[in-house]
Amino acid sequence: MRHTAAPPSAAAPAASDARPPAGALSGDELAALDAHWRAANYLAAGQIYLMDNPLLDQPLRPEHIKPRLLGHWGTSPGLNLIYTHLNRVIRTDRRDVLCVWGPGHGGPAVLAGSWLDGSYTRTYPDVTRDAAGMARLFRQFSFPGGVPSHVAPETPGSIHEGGELGYALSHAYGAALDNPHLLVACVIGDGEAETGPLAASWHSDKFLDPVHDGAVLPILHLNGYKIANPAVLARLPEPELDELLRGCGHLPIHVSGDEPPAVHRALAAALDRALELIERIQRTARAEGGVERPRWPVVVLRTPKGWTGPAGVDGQPVEGTWRSHQVPLAGVRENPDHLRQLEDWLRSYRPAELFDADGRPRPRVLACVPDGDRRLGATPYANGGLLLRELPLPPLERHTVPVDKPGTVLHEPTAVLGTYLEELMKATADRRDFRLVGPDETASNRLQAVYGATGKAWQADVRPVDEHLDRHGRVMEILSEHTCQGWLEGYLLTGRHGLFSCYEAFAHIVDSMVNQHIKWLRVTRRLPWRRPIASLNYLLTSHVWRQDHNGFSHQDPGFIDHVLNKAPEVVRVYLPPDANTLLCVADHVLRSRDRVNVVVAGKQPCFDWLTPEQARAHCARGVGVWQWAGSEDGHRDPDVVLACAGDVPTQEVLACALLLRRHLPDLAVRVVNVVDLARLLPREEHPHGMTDAEYDALFTRDKPVIFAYHGYPWLIHRLAYRRVGHPQLHVRGYKEIGTTTTPFDMVVGNDLDRFRLVMDVIDRVPGLAVRAAAVRQHMEDARTRHHAWIREHGQDLPEVLDWSWTG
Repeated sequence: MRHTAAPPSAAAPAASDARPPAGALSGDELAALDAHWRAANYLAAGQIYLMDNPLLDQPLRPEHIKPRLLGHWGTSPGLNLIYTHLNRVIRTDRRDVLCVWGPGHGGPAVLAGSWLDGSYTRTYPDVTRDAAGMARLFRQFSFPGGVPSHVAPETPGSIHEGGELGYALSHAYGAALDNPHLLVACVIGDGEAETGPLAASWHSDKFLDPVHDGAVLPILHLNGYKIANPAVLARLPEPELDELLRGCGHLPIHVSGDEPPAVHRALAAALDRALELIERIQRTARAEGGVERPRWPVVVLRTPKGWTGPAGVDGQPVEGTWRSHQVPLAGVRENPDHLRQLEDWLRSYRPAELFDADGRPRPRVLACVPDGDRRLGATPYANGGLLLRELPLPPLERHTVPVDKPGTVLHEPTAVLGTYLEELMKATADRRDFRLVGPDETASNRLQAVYGATGKAWQADVRPVDEHLDRHGRVMEILSEHTCQGWLEGYLLTGRHGLFSCYEAFAHIVDSMVNQHIKWLRVTRRLPWRRPIASLNYLLTSHVWRQDHNGFSHQDPGFIDHVLNKAPEVVRVYLPPDANTLLCVADHVLRSRDRVNVVVAGKQPCFDWLTPEQARAHCARGVGVWQWAGSEDGHRDPDVVLACAGDVPTQEVLACALLLRRHLPDLAVRVVNVVDLARLLPREEHPHGMTDAEYDALFTRDKPVIFAYHGYPWLIHRLAYRRVGHPQLHVRGYKEIGTTTTPFDMVVGNDLDRFRLVMDVIDRVPGLAVRAAAVRQHMEDARTRHHAWIREHGQDLPEVLDWSWTG
């Protein structure tokens, strides 16, 4: 049994100073901690196995056992130990603590801890803190109509779904940002420690401001095994593991053992020492103005997997091995020996010492439990909507651009948005509840105006050539999309606001993370005690159509498809065609709650189409006819509908409309622009969807619709396949034809260009093919001229480069 600390370093106390003192607990404190831990272990095991006889008042019989044994025992004893000792820290120091539980299947432990501290009963009054409530707690776990085996949204005190591993530490840092009085404990399990996202998130300490932010205390819990294999970090010699953690800027404090009294004493001492180091760091920064990057402590806790469970089953070792990962005794109903072994295991916790005859926890069990909102299961930081404030959003009219005539003046839409975000950053400077995150791309995405209000968070060394680095900055940049996403999720889940700016193609890196966040939001919307939180807002720019120097590797618009596959009550996708519509959409998504909003907008110069007033109305509708762009008579149906979604497709559609006016002046053309993609869905499939009558009024029931779309064309077909007019729908979009080339060559290569769209109209309007054969040939010739021109001159045709709206 031992506890040690890292060797000295330039930014840390000496090793002897960082070694936690032994024997910090009195006998009564030790007994109380052990009683709480045993009670939590009993409750965790009971949840996996029992659906009746919760206090073992009777000899255990097969009918007391659940018919399907589901759950994970292996990690639970270690998590229970941590829950017990965090209770002590909170009660002793009167400290606000949030815990992020990283191990994937730690549900039994965290449910046990919240039932013991009473926060579970406060949240779910029918699960009372007595024998009847204990029986409900046991029965509902991994049971139809009950609760999941993970630390899920249903779990009080949680902000982190443990089903997919890798994100605990970045979530913890996101929660600590701008919460100066909060300690965020983060339990990292063996499996999670092996993931790429977790490996990157160790570097979050270089961005944590000890003045304005709280502290994160990682607790690396190494029990040696995953589901079937040894854990990498658990097999590293301690000096090698120390080198890894010190190399990431941390000060390791080790605790290991399998004798409960010794482990209790060592863990209590280690936590006390870690908190002493954290307080010293914060005091130095806040009161003394210290600027040297600190070494934050990390606790390395080694305990056996499945600790206190069956030592062996059927002649095979279980405790301390991978065999304890899930259900150590699987045949309890059928095998009398297993049933007897289970009863011996449960009685080894001495439940009569822990619970009275009515099933209530005895006073000694609760001696270390804190009160009120400081309980881990009751902290408002884990129910961020309780702390959320409305953003002081700037008036749009201060940032919109004047549009005297559509299609004649160009702006960079994201640069216009940048001035809006700069004002928002200034308005939140004192309250510090808005952050902009992104992977090294704020300036690249034309949002650099925000640096007029705040710099980029940075705690490492600063050199003369560096720009905009700020120890107290609220722009977060790290070249890890996973870490950016994790920071922002943790920030939002604890009651703040933010925006994630990213190159469109690389948003796919967080596909799996956004899956989990959408699932979290979908579940929380059904839990009345979970208050709405600010939406997760993506700004995807540097998009597929303008990768002039990056080329094919940077061309992928499929994040939209991925998101629109998810829960319709949660997801939204917006494709604003110009600067004013982007501002209106940004204002909307920053006001929204419990959503994942994807906004796709270009950063390159783009024509302004709508006045501020028109943009507001158009965005409110989500889809609409641009009457000024079409050539409808007004007294008859159009011959063809030109639809568009996205900035580049909009320009190509409008250029097509002008060509049709010039070459086919008798053709009645309607132009429809789509900002909100979900509007294409039926109303019964999505809250923003259109009724059939609304859809038919815009797109008609029987006229050809030529749809120029920003992304993969098949998505539009999928959204509209149930419409009566779907057989008349022809979609042009990105077809995986990409390279480093001119902007117009990209649309030509994917058959999205204005000339191809004119040809599509001629091919699909009945009777037009013969009458307009010469026009079609002229369009084909223009495409041929284009190919020859760019190969000779290296830029697009003059008629394309110099084009503007002249309708």
